[in-house]
Amino acid sequence: MNALRLAVADGVTITKRNALKIRRVPDLLGGVIMLPVVFVLLFTYVFGSMISLPGMSYGEYLLPGIFVMTIVSSAQITGYTLTQDLQKGIFDRFRTLPMAPSAVLVGQTVSDLIMNLTSIVTMALVGLLVGWRVHSSPAEAALGFFMLVLFSYAFSWVTATVALALRTPEVFNNVATILSFPIVFLSNAFVDSTRLPGPLRPVAEWNPVSTLVQGARELFGNTSPAMPVPDAWPLRHAVPVSLLWSVLLLAVFVPLALRLYRKAVSR
Repeated sequence: MNALRLAVADGVTITKRNALKIRRVPDLLGGVIMLPVVFVLLFTYVFGSMISLPGMSYGEYLLPGIFVMTIVSSAQITGYTLTQDLQKGIFDRFRTLPMAPSAVLVGQTVSDLIMNLTSIVTMALVGLLVGWRVHSSPAEAALGFFMLVLFSYAFSWVTATVALALRTPEVFNNVATILSFPIVFLSNAFVDSTRLPGPLRPVAEWNPVSTLVQGARELFGNTSPAMPVPDAWPLRHAVPVSLLWSVLLLAVFVPLALRLYRKAVSR
């Protein structure tokens, strides 16, 4: 019990350290805030004027997809920061301190969760300005935001694992970009997955990003009876499946990231 209390205290200390770094390097937070604002305005006013959906505006259909796309993009900050600290020898300094090994990764992912929260709030406010509305109950909307936040935290552990395996910022950036674009764009974030041709449709329907986007649309009330009903099992049970995806990602990648961290600092 005492060891757990010390590990939590160490994690809080590292979180404060990373939060101070955000304040001293505001470019990190600026990028997390400005990128979603640009995407919301770009897709709403450029693509929204050319894409029509039965029974609803493209802007309301789009914003949950922008939420999820930003979560996936922002999670890369976790991996990039870890590779920078690893390259600068920060981990070697932490190794000399009497602290829990998990504190470094917990502190990094929690501080990045704060940035993701800021990004989600910013997107919601900008979305309200351009016409996005929540048509569900407060409890459903709160569950929708919780689902987004939980997935963002789980996905941060995924990028942390990839970063600790690759170890250099340049390689991580290249690999993360190559992986994130297909995950986001081969989904229902921007278009109805039923319109995708051939084998792309089942891939998009079983994509966890599609499930999360569909769950967010349902909880925010951004759906229309005139839209085709998804027939893929994950999309028909989008909310529980999305929560399950987050739990599975945490169960797999938290221990894997901790193992890679111990291996990295032992060299």
